[in-house]
Amino acid sequence: MKTPVYKLIELTGTSTTSIEDAVSCAIQRAHKTIKNLCWFQVVETRGSINKGKAQQWQVTIKVGFSVES
Repeated sequence: MKTPVYKLIELTGTSTTSIEDAVSCAIQRAHKTIKNLCWFQVVETRGSINKGKAQQWQVTIKVGFSVES
């Protein structure tokens, strides 16, 4: 069995609903073009405010995927 090698990319997902939805949006979009997604790590969470309320969540994640031989 070969030892796996991973590649790491950084993505920022956005959502007007929640932090979790922003993460899911980023992962779902990456899944369309990248094979073998394995894990993610939240790097930064931020958002915008409108009229005293959170308007949009922006979550930056690192996503790891295995590199094919």
